[in-house]
Amino acid sequence: MKKVHFKTTNGREIIFDAKGNVPIYYDIVNWVLLPNGTLISVNIGSFNQTAPEDHQFFMNPSTILWNPYFNETPRSICSESCAPGYRKILQPGKPICCFDCVHCSEGEFSNTSDAENCMKCPEDQWPSEKKDQCIPRTIEFLSYNDLLGATLVCTVILFSIITVVVLGIFIKYRDTPVVRANNRDLSYILLISLILSFLCSMLFIGHAGRVSCLFQQVSFGIIFTIVISSVLAKTITVLLAFKATKPNSKLSKWVGTRFSSHLVLLCCLGEVVICTAWLLISPPFPDYDIQSEKGKMIPKCNEGSTIAFYSVIGYIGFLALLSFIVAFLVRKLPDSFNEAQHITFSMLVFCSVWVSFIPAYLSTKGKYMVAVEIFAILASSAGLLGCIFFPKCYIILLRPELNTKDHIIGKNLCNKVK
Repeated sequence: MKKVHFKTTNGREIIFDAKGNVPIYYDIVNWVLLPNGTLISVNIGSFNQTAPEDHQFFMNPSTILWNPYFNETPRSICSESCAPGYRKILQPGKPICCFDCVHCSEGEFSNTSDAENCMKCPEDQWPSEKKDQCIPRTIEFLSYNDLLGATLVCTVILFSIITVVVLGIFIKYRDTPVVRANNRDLSYILLISLILSFLCSMLFIGHAGRVSCLFQQVSFGIIFTIVISSVLAKTITVLLAFKATKPNSKLSKWVGTRFSSHLVLLCCLGEVVICTAWLLISPPFPDYDIQSEKGKMIPKCNEGSTIAFYSVIGYIGFLALLSFIVAFLVRKLPDSFNEAQHITFSMLVFCSVWVSFIPAYLSTKGKYMVAVEIFAILASSAGLLGCIFFPKCYIILLRPELNTKDHIIGKNLCNKVK
């Protein structure tokens, strides 16, 4: 029987395989109900297992007669195919051909039909609007070509020029009582450091790179430490100068340029040590923020060591708070020493700016975070410049009759000293 091999009258080949089974052969039949009620069958195709693989199934759709009820060829499916950008979710309790098409989640895509799972894009790419492919993320940062960046640069240059002019006024009138009474050398140091603080904000503009990341926070920390330590030295000098005028006071030897310069140097040394350790252990490095805004990559400087970063900021905050406390305590000294009042107000402005900076910084995203940080640097530096030096420039330029030794020392104090 295994060797039987013959053809029927209609050309069908009959053989047996090794297991004695006859190869499968099916006729595909279309049953048609005629108007007179007769039911006939029409052969519209076949399935032959012995035919070549790509010719096993055959059907002639043109020979099919559908019920007149159908306006078009019916589809024998439960659910339509899911387009790219979607994934299939099986409907509970139904066959596997019944499913829902769900749009891919945020950050995912599918580029094939009837995808069972969506895939995540690489970090530097983002799904297209249809989520059927990944496209490169847009790189966005605060540049010099932006209107906001250009405005900030112009503001930096303006404040720097104003500070240079104030420094020039103090140098030109260096031998006048107003300049000499307020520790001339400390004023020079403070003005130069304010110029640098304005200029250092420009390091935050542009694409974050390896060099700029190393200098951004470190330069900001050291320069602002010089600024605040100069203000602290001024405040302590005012206190010592008043105490030294009392009879038998031993503080007179501490009043002078040497003490104030050493105090500034000592305060700056602490910040330099922190910054040096930061750069040696875990320095800042360029990175990208891909979480803040969809489809965008924002170049930023990763702090490297969070502890070192907050140590730098905390050290400046400590000096600022100390300067404010000392200035507040000596604010009621005689009018002869009224610089303490200016320093108190300037430190109040300084602290207010940086306290309000925190919620403003946390509530912004992308390049606007950098803009807020630059604004805080400019506002706090401008506050110190305006509160401490503008009143003196006003006296020097517009009220020269007040720029006298008698006015600076004060009549009451002169009588006490005599």
